[in-house]
Amino acid sequence: MNPAAATILSARGIVNRFGKQLIHDKLDLDVKRGEILGIAGGSGSGKSVLLKTLIGLHQPDSGDVLFEGKAIGAISAHERAFALGVLFQQGALFSSLSVADNIMLPMREHTSLRADDRQQIAAMKLALTGLSADSGIKLPSALSGGMVKRASLARALALDPQILFLDEPSSDLDAIAAAGIDDLILQLNRSLGITAVIVTHDLTTLVTICDRIAVLVDRGLTIGTADHLRQSRHPWIHDFFHGPRAEGAMTARKVSHGN
Repeated sequence: MNPAAATILSARGIVNRFGKQLIHDKLDLDVKRGEILGIAGGSGSGKSVLLKTLIGLHQPDSGDVLFEGKAIGAISAHERAFALGVLFQQGALFSSLSVADNIMLPMREHTSLRADDRQQIAAMKLALTGLSADSGIKLPSALSGGMVKRASLARALALDPQILFLDEPSSDLDAIAAAGIDDLILQLNRSLGITAVIVTHDLTTLVTICDRIAVLVDRGLTIGTADHLRQSRHPWIHDFFHGPRAEGAMTARKVSHGN
């Protein structure tokens, strides 16, 4: 990520409550164009709520989310479909549709492309996410967990969005499949310049592919690189980035970076 990159999405003064429970208290967050931003936090910290707020699926009690300076709530569903791509935690593929039909669904809803053009684009998105052409004719139930994630990512990429939002993209995957998803996200970022926001508790993802990490603690956000956050004196942040899993992830990062 270019440190001087422009902000593509910003959140200011975000407050989220559920009943009397205050989840987020005046959060501020900037997403830089071309970066991979991780969002982490403990159970109940509101990671998925924040993601839904950022993409306009949840209206905060107060505060604003702006995409390229425009309020996210003022952007039509049609415009939003081209701006934001979303991979939901369990994939959220339609079980009665083939993989290819799932990928083509956003095109049918938001474009006037001919059927053969939609099919060609779906095949391209399958290839882009590392799936074979014959995966397109299968139902989601015939895919492995890792393949479901890739198919869901292909659908999220169907309209060439500017930002990808990924909710726990490596959850429920074995280590090899999870590493493959991380590599794919990094490849998409580097080759296509796609901005990515990843909600995850996976320390390997956070320390190996994320340019910055936003940690939800005490109803607020602490933001920095993995190395910066490892210097934090906040008890939860310190424990999170210094536990056995964190040390293993840091070792893996050193190996992958060749130092």
